[in-house]
Amino acid sequence: MHLKLAESESTFDYFRSTRNYLAEHGKPIAFYSDKHAVFRVNKAGATGGTGMIQFGRALNESNIDIICANTSQSKGRVERANKTRQDRLVKEMRLAGVSTREEGNQFIPDFLTQFNKKFARPPKSDKNRHRPLTDFDDPDRVMSWQESRVVSKNLTIQYDKVLFMIDPDATEIDLRRKSVMVHDYPDGRLEIYYQNERLPYSHIDKPSQVKQGEITSNKRLGAALIHSLRLAKR
Repeated sequence: MHLKLAESESTFDYFRSTRNYLAEHGKPIAFYSDKHAVFRVNKAGATGGTGMIQFGRALNESNIDIICANTSQSKGRVERANKTRQDRLVKEMRLAGVSTREEGNQFIPDFLTQFNKKFARPPKSDKNRHRPLTDFDDPDRVMSWQESRVVSKNLTIQYDKVLFMIDPDATEIDLRRKSVMVHDYPDGRLEIYYQNERLPYSHIDKPSQVKQGEITSNKRLGAALIHSLRLAKR
């Protein structure tokens, strides 16, 4: 139902794909996934926070369950179809002269239509369980990386190694020592909210380059890998 070529298997890439899926099909009752770190907390004895991964939080806010398979065999039918689809996709793209990710994503819709036309089987029930998006849904805002920060007495917060200053003239609320929520979007936008009010801000300090051996969150995995590859080619 959805297929996309991405830079990496990161949280932001799943946010993009899920946002596109919801726009096209609506909200499913549940997603059935493996135990990738994007979908669940895999660290034994992990404590602190809400205990919920960012992607799980986004699905929870969208009223969508996530079911993680205990073994690859439990998803055997899906995985066999994926293996066949991925194998055929590579060959079909080669025959069509597709050589870039952008060209591949333009090629995929026609490929998926033809693939489903040939291999799809009718379900036992033709009732569509997807729920349409309503005016109360805000998938763009939900499908963002969200972290809480406490505003300093100087009206600054630090996020992703960058120092931000909130405009003191933008709101009548005294934000000192208040918790705000940072929304980091897949397209690079960043918004800061206090409750439901979006706060204007400015950058004070920008991050340095990625350092060797630094632990990188899976939300930034794609960008970090690209940066490392560029350094390796020099």
